[in-house]
Amino acid sequence: MAGYLMDTNHLSPLVTLRHPLRHRFFESQQSGHTFALAVPALTETLLGISLAPRSNQNLAEWRRLMPGLLIYDLERADAEQAADLQLHLRRQGWQLATVDALIAAVALRYGLILLTTDKDFAAIPTLIQENWLTDN
Repeated sequence: MAGYLMDTNHLSPLVTLRHPLRHRFFESQQSGHTFALAVPALTETLLGISLAPRSNQNLAEWRRLMPGLLIYDLERADAEQAADLQLHLRRQGWQLATVDALIAAVALRYGLILLTTDKDFAAIPTLIQENWLTDN
């Protein structure tokens, strides 16, 4: 069974009842795969779904989904690794936002597959990634 860490672009569609990603998420959960998010992705997701026109429905659906998701808090080691990642990538000509660096650090710490559409993560060779929004 695989363990996945979800980036915001994979979390937000889960509140849309007929979204294909939601169907794949539930099927994978039933097959024993685990899904998690890091606190920075939680912040981005809550903001995004709260600003949408269907914010009340989005938040209600989010509350129903939450029990099926693990949430990883950040630790000092994550902050240090995120800064190291940003510094290393910047020296190679890549920019990685702080939120993304923190998400990557959590995925690396727990050995999780990152579900994302964000191409910026491609510069991290040790980070395993999948994009379920284009791999349907």
